[in-house]
Amino acid sequence: MKIILCILSITTAICLTSNCVNSSSHKSPVIADADSLNTGATRETIAKSPVTGADQTSEYLSYLKGKRIAIVVNQTSIIAKTPIVDSLVALGINIVKIFGPEHGFRGTASNGDKVNDDVDPKTGIPAISLYGKLKRPTPEQLADVDLMVFDIQDVGARFYTYINTLGYVMESCAENGKEMVILDRPNPNGFMVDGPILEDHLHSGIGVYPMPVTHGLTMGEFAQMLNGEGWLRNKVKCKLKIIKIANYTHDTPYILPVMPSPNLNTQQSVMLYPHICMFEGTILSQGRGTYMPFTVLGAPLLKGKYDFTFTPHSIKGMSETPLHQDKECYGLDLRNYDMKDIIRKRQLNLQWLMEMYKAYPDKERFFDMSQSKQIGNFDKLAGTENLRKQIIAGTSEEEIRKSWEPGLSRFREMRKKYLIYP
Repeated sequence: MKIILCILSITTAICLTSNCVNSSSHKSPVIADADSLNTGATRETIAKSPVTGADQTSEYLSYLKGKRIAIVVNQTSIIAKTPIVDSLVALGINIVKIFGPEHGFRGTASNGDKVNDDVDPKTGIPAISLYGKLKRPTPEQLADVDLMVFDIQDVGARFYTYINTLGYVMESCAENGKEMVILDRPNPNGFMVDGPILEDHLHSGIGVYPMPVTHGLTMGEFAQMLNGEGWLRNKVKCKLKIIKIANYTHDTPYILPVMPSPNLNTQQSVMLYPHICMFEGTILSQGRGTYMPFTVLGAPLLKGKYDFTFTPHSIKGMSETPLHQDKECYGLDLRNYDMKDIIRKRQLNLQWLMEMYKAYPDKERFFDMSQSKQIGNFDKLAGTENLRKQIIAGTSEEEIRKSWEPGLSRFREMRKKYLIYP
């Protein structure tokens, strides 16, 4: 059976999970089409879009055949429009275990929710959670595995936890003598390498590796960095086979065919995420509890400062207990923000953070985690205590960016060793 790559239809929505949602519907999981975005992508560039590693079945099927395969996947793991597990099983590949990251194998669990082990009802294959009791496969789970396959869409930010899952699985594979095949996918924010380097004392589940907020790497490139820089546990090295993306550079516009997690449900949210996620460490809502998360910012106390409003509500599978639940928030609407500006500058937008702090009337509580369980640790998100202190002190953007050096420049130079794509 031959899998033929289907070019993503610009006008057709597909749904891979029953809880897919966007800002206007409870059912659409597909990233908005190119014509509705402000990224410079057009129908013509989409027609010439990259071909993912997964879609190049001729490059890896023969390598998988006859082996007992474990696979790390979620709802973004597709061949054409079909979940990769279903496709590979139909092609006669012996998948013995499925491992799922944060949000689960089908991508329906809310942010931070623990995910339990299960059995995939369609194939009967055991589905093991790597975002519950375990972070990495155990030796017992790998005993009957010959080869590990990793295929998950990333969005290019340090605090997006799928890169942690990659590292943990690589460690287990290295320690148990298992090779990993990475089916590489484009980084939609691959054009940008920016932000403070994570400081050692701020390591957490949203910051594991000494890297900036945006790293500008694909999963395949990042895996090579993990090996090359000795970042894996006990400096082990995982044997890798990377199925490269065709027609891709780090500047290639890439419209994701499937939302990568419940609260990144539009292309705009995916591209704004690295800039907006640090607001999770503040009193401002980022739109969780609406169908437009990571494209709006606001809080009730900003009434009179901004005209735009939104009201977070409990939404199952997205945000059951959002910050400022059932309260009208006032702030910024970034749904139509021109992303070409960010692409041109290749920098994190600090102006929103500086502006919102200046506008907030109760500044002592802007970064105060004690107000709600939904407020995270800003320092851990930023990777440094300095940024919070600089915002409070009114430090200029120029001075803030200077403080990221020389660490950021060192990372950019080190990154070059592991690039697969120009």
